[in-house]
Order: sequence, then C-alpha cells, then structure tokens
Amino acid sequence: MADTLEFNEIYQEVKGSMNDGRLRLSRQGVIFKNSKTGKVDNIQASELAEGVWRRVALGHGLKLLTKNGHVYKYDGFRESEFDKLSDFFKAHYRLELAEKDLCVKGWNWGTVRFGGQLLSFDIGEQPVFEIPLSNVSQCTTGKNEVTLEFHQNDDAEVSLMEVRFYVPPTQEDGVDPVEAFAQNVLSKADVIQATGDAICIFRELQCLTPRGRYDIRIYPTFLHLHGKTFDYKIPYTTVLRLFLLPHKDQRQMFFVISLDPPIKQGQTRYHFLILLFSKDEDISLTLNMNEEEVEKRFEGRLTKNMSGSLYEMVSRVMKALVNRKITVPGNFQGHSGAQCITCSYKASSGLLYPLERGFIYVHKPPVHIRFDEISFVNFARGTTTTRSFDFEIETKQGTQYTFSSIEREEYGKLFDFVNAKKLNIKNRGLKEGMKQSYDEYADSDEDQHDAYLERMKEEGKIREENANDSSDGSGEETGTFDSNASASSSSGDGDSDRGEKKPAKKAKIVKDRKPRKKHMESKKGKDPNAPKRPMSAYMLWLNANREKIKSDHPGISITDLSKKAGELWKAMSKEKKEEWDRKAEDAKRDYEKAMKEYSVGNKERSKKKKKKQEKQMKGKGEKKGAASKSSSSTKSSAKSMSESFKSKEFVSSDESSSAESKKEVVGRFGGGICWVLFYLIPTGIYSSR
Repeated sequence: MADTLEFNEIYQEVKGSMNDGRLRLSRQGVIFKNSKTGKVDNIQASELAEGVWRRVALGHGLKLLTKNGHVYKYDGFRESEFDKLSDFFKAHYRLELAEKDLCVKGWNWGTVRFGGQLLSFDIGEQPVFEIPLSNVSQCTTGKNEVTLEFHQNDDAEVSLMEVRFYVPPTQEDGVDPVEAFAQNVLSKADVIQATGDAICIFRELQCLTPRGRYDIRIYPTFLHLHGKTFDYKIPYTTVLRLFLLPHKDQRQMFFVISLDPPIKQGQTRYHFLILLFSKDEDISLTLNMNEEEVEKRFEGRLTKNMSGSLYEMVSRVMKALVNRKITVPGNFQGHSGAQCITCSYKASSGLLYPLERGFIYVHKPPVHIRFDEISFVNFARGTTTTRSFDFEIETKQGTQYTFSSIEREEYGKLFDFVNAKKLNIKNRGLKEGMKQSYDEYADSDEDQHDAYLERMKEEGKIREENANDSSDGSGEETGTFDSNASASSSSGDGDSDRGEKKPAKKAKIVKDRKPRKKHMESKKGKDPNAPKRPMSAYMLWLNANREKIKSDHPGISITDLSKKAGELWKAMSKEKKEEWDRKAEDAKRDYEKAMKEYSVGNKERSKKKKKKQEKQMKGKGEKKGAASKSSSSTKSSAKSMSESFKSKEFVSSDESSSAESKKEVVGRFGGGICWVLFYLIPTGIYSSR
C-alpha cells in the first residue's frame, strides 16, 4: 500500500463557503492546502478520533473529528475512492472509516446532541444537520426558545444568519432546559467576550489600515482594537500571516497582520491590519500574569518583564499568542540598498517587497501574492516616460496586478530576482534585450554626443532648404500663368476688371497645390548620394572589437555578444573611452563637412532645375498667347455677323439695352479660351399691320 494519498479538487466547508484545494494523507497525518489563500490545515495522525464517509451534494464527503473536539469536512470524492480511503485509515491511523447517511425525511423535530464542538440535530439515529459551535457568534434565549447567530463569511454565496430552536418544557424541577441548551452552546461557541483582564495593552498605536490611532488590548484568545470611533475584536484563529517590513527610509517599520476572514466596517472589508512604528520608540512591558503562568503558557518565548523597541515588543507578543512565524524580506536589495521598490498600484504610491515566497505591497490597498499562485510576470515600458517601467503579475485565476512608475535603475535587480525564483517571464528574449538597453542607458553620460539628435537636426535643415527651393520655383510659374491669364482676359472684350478676377482665383488654387506636391515628392525617397551619419564612440569601438569578442567566446549568440560588449564597455577605463570619443568627434566633423558640400551641390542642382522649368513655362505662355489672338479674331468676326444680321421687326430704340445684356453675358462666360455667344432678343413693339 502507498504511504501517501493525494486528491485534487477537494472542497473544504468553512462557514458555508466551499474552498477548493488539495488534500494529502500520509503516515504523519492529514494536510489540506487552500488554493486561494494558501492556508494549510495540518491534522496529526495521533489527534484523529473518528472518520465518517457519507453522501453529500458534491458527491461523497469525508468528516474527520479530532480528540480535542474539532471537526473538518471535505467534499468532492468519488464513490469508488471509499475502499482506498478505508484501507488507508485501517493501516496507518488504526481507525474504521464508518459510513453514515444523512436523514432526508424533512422533519423539523428531533433530538439535539452535543459532542465536542459539534451540535447535531438527529431524527432517530441519523443526523439531519450539524452545526460547528465555533461558527456561533452569539446565543440568546427566550421563553422556550434559543436563537443562534453565526459568523459571516464573505466568500459564501448564501450565508446562514441564525437558527431558532424551540425547547418544550419538562417536568424536571431545578433544571431549565433552555438555559442548559444555551450553556452547552456558549461553552464551545466562538463568542468574542473578555473573560478577564488583558494580558497587556499597547496605547495609541498608529494604524494605517484601518486608519487611525488605536489602543491594542491583548487577550488570551483575541485581539481588541479600541479607537475613538470603531472597535474591532480579532480572534487569533483568523490571523493568517504576520509580516515585519522595514520602511525605505530605514527609520520606520511596518507590522502587517493578514486576516481571513477580514474585519468589517460597514461594507468595507480589511484583509490586512497595518501598523506603522518608529524605530526610535522604546517601551517597557509587564505582562498581567505571574511568572509561572507565563513560563507554562509561552515556554520561554515571553517573560513577565520585557523592554526594547515598540515594534519588537508588539511583534514578539503577537508571534507567541498567534503561534505563527513572522515573515521578513529575503535577500533582495534594490538599487538604493533598500529591501523594497517604490511604485504605484492603482491610484496610490507605495512600496513593493519581494519576499522569499511571494510579493507584498503596502499600503493602499495592501496586496499579497504568493509565488505558487502566479501564472507569469511581465516587464513593460512606462507609458509616460522612458525613465520608468511597469511590473505586471497575472495569477492562475486570471487576476492581473500592475505596479507602475518603477525607476529604471531597479530593472536589473528585479529581473534577476524574478529569474532566480524561476517565475515564468513573458517574452523573455525581449526582456533580456530590454534589460541590456536599460543598463546601457543608465551607464551612459548625460552630456555624451547624441548621434540621433544630430541626424534629426541635419535632416530638418535639408527639408527646410528643399521647401524653400520648391516654393521659389512655384512662385515664378504662378506669375507666368497670371500674366497670360490677364492678357487673354483683357484682349477679349475690353472689360479688364471682370476678366482679371476669375483667373486670379484659379492661380491661387494652383499655387497652393504645386508646392505641396513637390514637398511630398521630396519626402518619399532618400537621396543615395547623401553622406552617411557618423557612428557613436561605442559603435566605433564595437565594430573594431567584434571579431575579438567572437574569438574569445566561441559560439556566442548575437544577443549574448551585445550583452558582453556592453559589460566590456562599461568596465573600460575613462582614458580608453576618450580615445574612441575623439574618433567619434573626427567622424562627426567629417560628416558636417560632407553635408555642407552636399547642400551646396543640392542648391546648384535645384537652380538648374528651376531654369529648365522657366524655359518650359515660357514656351507654354507663347502658345497660350497665339491661342488667345485666334480666339479674339474669331470673336470679332462673330460680332460683325451679329451686327449685320437684324430682324426687320426689331425695334432700333431697344438696341442699347440689348448691347448691355450681351456685355453682361460675355463678362460672365468669357473667362476661358472658348467663347460662347448669346443672342438676347428683348421684348419689342410689333406693328399691327
């Protein structure tokens, strides 16, 4: 038989919520790990008292009872797994796995039995339902009635608020069945009430979440936060983890208490209790217990009289009472030497702490992410500036956390940490190159020669010169067109005012379009005869030493070669770098000289091109003049024909108005090369013969 049994997708019932996780049975005991919170329940084999197998809503379930009365329920088993579990219990735990079915009669009267921390409502020998008394938050009595109220679980879709039991009166004297029922419940219920003086009290502690100043009273089973407005009672059973984190300024300390379930204030839930301490604040503490009780209860972890820093005393007392380890930052060290990274999450700025088994962000809102629930991480460039980057985390449940505005100097440290923890990095190849570029950018001097900036300045000068040349040429062409158009219009009819306005508008349209077209043509292609931009000092050195690096590292990839070159350049002395800086300056001067010669030659070519265009436009103007002369002669002949041909019935007294009408029409339609003649016959007087 196997020494261990493992079951995935098993559900643990906790205050009405079904929490999925993984169950592992071994010789030492039973271990259940919650997939969502990472909380581990460990039941020693020697503590097991009973195991029950029964049919439940999700299939089949396993109920385990311990000798101290605790109850654990696990659902999600298949019916075929009963034999395997039964044999395992017999062989390793010396227990019989009993089969007990629930009663499904639907009756609401029966017998109540108290066993350990479990209230069972039975009909005959079969249980109808069971209530763990640790879930009871309050018990009140009335006449023949007992009301139980329950702790609420935010993860449960449907919550049980209260249950009322009617207890019939009995004939026995001196025993009130209602009070006896209530006492049995209260003796095991998780009712938060002070049953004596506090072990110790810490006054006026600064609390960031929930915000305010609180007195913390330490009781044997719970923690009492007393503020001016709100009071919180936190059972130690709800404490999940403890964190002690140094602030980046090295003068303050965060003490973080992770809670499950959280404390509530109206609709607000606080999953973390965050206290802020100054390292310089000291305290002398005396426990409200005698030395024998302190030694018996805490076994040397605490003493009756203690003194030291306030944060040390609070964390030491909490560790002893909660019986959980305190998590501190691991070996991560940022660019400034701190164990955290300044960043922003959502709308607030805070600190991200890389831990040995996860990340924690403080403080608003606090976030704790374990490594085992991370699907992948991603490094992204900052959206607003190149001096920062974003760190993204996506969990296996699909939740994404983005920590933004991280200084670029932290990139290498964080990347190496994530890589060492073997987390899945999205686009690893891209991130390696990005890491190198950040490192090189961080190591470069601010006043170093910027080849890219110089190139952009030179290209801007060339574009301006080309634009000026093209605008001069277009102006001359437009002038030629204007003169021809005015000449043709003036030769048409003698009305120069009307003839010049219309061609001027056409000339304006052509003037706007031609320079734009030439400018677009100049932007399309790059002149192959233009001088090449000079290289930086680093690129000159790399070209000269590339083969040497390859020979020193046979089989090196391109990415690793670039990385190695960056490291060698970074380690190079200032004197050696100055040699390559001088070569880069010489290359820059040669480039500037070549650019001047290229610009002069470019101007001469543009002048030749302009003269050629002028000749072409001049030839076109002569052709237009000849065309306008022929059109004017055609018009004059048409005019003489119209004057010689007149109707006999045409009244000569209206000739002036006819001429004016004809002039109006010719003025409107005579702007082009082709003339259109209209004969308008005004209304005349006809003879009655």
